[in-house]
Amino acid sequence: MLANELIHHLINEIALHNSEKAYKTLFMQMHESLVDFATSILNSTEDAEEVVSDFFIVIWQRRALLRAIENPRMYFFTGVKNAALNKLKSLKNTRNKNIEWETSLKSVFFNPEELMLSAEIVKEVMKAVNDLPPKCRAIFKLVKEEGLKYAEVASLLDISVKTVEAQMVIALRRIKTHSEFKNQFPELHYILTQKK
Repeated sequence: MLANELIHHLINEIALHNSEKAYKTLFMQMHESLVDFATSILNSTEDAEEVVSDFFIVIWQRRALLRAIENPRMYFFTGVKNAALNKLKSLKNTRNKNIEWETSLKSVFFNPEELMLSAEIVKEVMKAVNDLPPKCRAIFKLVKEEGLKYAEVASLLDISVKTVEAQMVIALRRIKTHSEFKNQFPELHYILTQKK
């Protein structure tokens, strides 16, 4: 996850100095997350790649205006979301069809050293996350992997903050009660299911 401070620095370099190096760094650092998010909307990696590439072209073309962005991470995700939805409209896939939010957890959303979890436990937790319903998984990933706040996720997905909170509760409950996880790691399951 790229910190907002670093994104601001790169944006300033792009806007003030037309820095291609900063632009490439920004692209490389944000590309995978943005493509994954666009794929969750479009259900096509190829279309997602195209949307993100087009978005970055617009970023370069409008680089002089970038300094006015207050929350760059939210700006990038919102821009990619809008571009992906426009792509869906152009493909005429949105008629009488709900958008499926497909995403998978590619990185660990917590520090395994701090939690002293083995690679096997991490694998099971990630499997539990990937078994979540699509929209629930997308919300969980945006909060835990991308570091967005509940209000930002709600705004990005056009849902209420309460819906984000409810989906996070569902996600955490399902992860803790995932059958394979529960059976293979009873001690850790016990710790995770204790009420605080």
